[in-house]
Amino acid sequence: MRVAHRRTTTVRCLTALTLGLLALTGCGGPDDGPDDGQAATATATASVTSAPPAPSPDGTAPSSGPSATAARWAGTKQFVQIDDARTADGRTYLSVRPAEKKPHPRFEAWVIVPGEGPYTEVSMTEDAQVLLSVPLGDAKHPAAYTQDEFVGRLTARSSSDRALLGFDLSFDGQGRVTRVQSLYTP
Repeated sequence: MRVAHRRTTTVRCLTALTLGLLALTGCGGPDDGPDDGQAATATATASVTSAPPAPSPDGTAPSSGPSATAARWAGTKQFVQIDDARTADGRTYLSVRPAEKKPHPRFEAWVIVPGEGPYTEVSMTEDAQVLLSVPLGDAKHPAAYTQDEFVGRLTARSSSDRALLGFDLSFDGQGRVTRVQSLYTP
């Protein structure tokens, strides 16, 4: 009788824990990202738990799997700052950390609230879509660019300029970036 009671209690506790974790992770599918208000709240409270992986001696990305943060972001949409971008072995890597976005008080644009903490390196899929708006792109409305154009435009800016830029990223189930969209900022 006591064993059955313990099992029932254990099952209830595990069920409550599982439901709590599902609620915290937002367990949506790849197209079920949060709306802008939810994304800002989620990214404002997100913390980066791992440092970027160290490059190999030849300067390329390590061959090990994605970082803990990238894996945690699998299947989600995140609003981030991108400190750096590079291409190695035919793949693009971004150094990112969570940030916040708020509507500009006077213009139809966004104000970027920089995040805190370390940046984490994530990789992009080969066919990841890149949409850029001013100031990285040439127009107010997002337009498509190649990954190489994106890396060139981003790295041509100073680090202090990059801190003022914000990006919506979409991640696949393996924690790789499938879509990058810069926000229009005046």
